Amino acid sequence: METLVTLKVSVVLPPIMTEIDTKQRIQKAANDLVMQYGIRSVSMDDIAANLGMSKKTIYQYFKDKDELVEAVVDDVIATNQYECNADRDKADNAVHEIFLVMDMMAEMFKTMNPSILFDMQKYHPAAFRKFMKHKNEFLFNVCTQNLERGVAEELYRPEIAVDILCRYRVETMFIPFNPEFQRSLKHDLAKIEEEIIVHFLFGLVSLKGYKLIMKYKEQKETIKN
Repeated sequence: METLVTLKVSVVLPPIMTEIDTKQRIQKAANDLVMQYGIRSVSMDDIAANLGMSKKTIYQYFKDKDELVEAVVDDVIATNQYECNADRDKADNAVHEIFLVMDMMAEMFKTMNPSILFDMQKYHPAAFRKFMKHKNEFLFNVCTQNLERGVAEELYRPEIAVDILCRYRVETMFIPFNPEFQRSLKHDLAKIEEEIIVHFLFGLVSLKGYKLIMKYKEQKETIKN
């Protein structure tokens, strides 16, 4: 009897795991396609074809495209929050933290379609509201903590208005996604974002912080070459 019970349990567990794996596979495929082609350009048929499964199967896990896009956005937000916190904890100082964030954003942006925010705002407002909450609360707080840390470490000028500059930074973070801004430039998102961050950082620093920027820029160039 004990053997039969053990066999019964082993038969029941795999289907549960398979359902979880299938949902994660669908979400990952949606994420990869959306990041590459934008939200509007990717249909549920495209996702099904990419996975080699029927659209009916996808609808067993996500009732519509809105729900799937929200799941993708939730995952992107969670990953970004984890990485920002990890960079803050790993950084030797406030300037170093900005360089770590720059590397993280370069990795994220190199495969991201610039139309993604415009598509989200226009066609998936619930997902966009979640993203805006992340931007206006979490990212604003991360910036605030970094500026306060930099002032305490005497790497940023003591007279800076932290609230103004953090709001400015959060808004400029998403300038590269503006269609008009993109149209006039021939650079990818990662390059544009790096230039904006470095420009912002030079405006913050004391002489001590300036020397650190030059040090980290030199190290970055050495690794790149």
